[in-house]
Amino acid sequence: MNKWSIVILAVFVVACQPAEEAPPAEAAAEPEPALAEESAVSAADEDVLAMVLAAQPDDAKARYQYRHPQDTIEFVGIEPGMTVLEGLPGGGWYTKILLPYLGSDGHLVGANYPLDLWPNFPFATEEFMAEMSQWLEKWPAGAEEWRGGDGASIDAFWFGAMPDEMVGTADAVFFVRMLHNVWRFQSEGMGDYLDMALKDAYNALKPGGVLGVVQHHVRDDVSDEWANGSHGYMRKQSVIDRVVAAGFEFEAESDINANEKDQPSGDDVVWRLPPTFATSGDDEALKAKYAAIGESNRMTLKFRKPE
Repeated sequence: MNKWSIVILAVFVVACQPAEEAPPAEAAAEPEPALAEESAVSAADEDVLAMVLAAQPDDAKARYQYRHPQDTIEFVGIEPGMTVLEGLPGGGWYTKILLPYLGSDGHLVGANYPLDLWPNFPFATEEFMAEMSQWLEKWPAGAEEWRGGDGASIDAFWFGAMPDEMVGTADAVFFVRMLHNVWRFQSEGMGDYLDMALKDAYNALKPGGVLGVVQHHVRDDVSDEWANGSHGYMRKQSVIDRVVAAGFEFEAESDINANEKDQPSGDDVVWRLPPTFATSGDDEALKAKYAAIGESNRMTLKFRKPE
């Protein structure tokens, strides 16, 4: 583990708490869909989403210039009344948008990393694990405060332990900046965490349901070792191939969350950038340099479970 891993991973997970292979030949041969920019939701739903986003607090809205939540949700095709599985909801940045947007007819299911993944982080003290072990009860209770008067109902589970009654119930699965850790720890032989997440996503979806992925993106010419998730970044084609191998059809991609200013190399990690600035310390000049880059370059991908 490089010198920043312990500090950066600790900052990442604290920020996420309530208080982020060889391609199979058949997948590589698939033609790559063109960029898709059109909204997949109705104009009326766009208006509802715009109102929900306008009601978010200023610190959340400050991130819109990088995270483009309206464009992203519309691209994936999430609509009011749907059942949506959100991977690693953490502190609820997207949860607080999805709950009121899905509305009282909707249902939001949070899925956390498997409990036995967390000890792989160096900051996972006995106290931390005792707190994390209560997530299944505490996260839904905390999320109730974000529902408002007519928000979606809430459930939760650990990846790898999805309840049978959730199979085939989801209209959409939404994985935002969460694949790098399951990818990394599986590649390091810690457990089948990536396979678990993709299997649960597939099984949770109704036939024809959609999987939306937003993930820190590095160019495809970097090595497997560098792009194994430990820097936070992954290669787009590697993600596409792995998700297709799990049974999904690759439907579309968008550059709505791309940032060409972010060109990581060497020891660069995604957490050097805003809002974390994990490697800047007291160096204001370095922090200003990373602030000028903005948040990370991100792939935005749409997959579908076959009918």
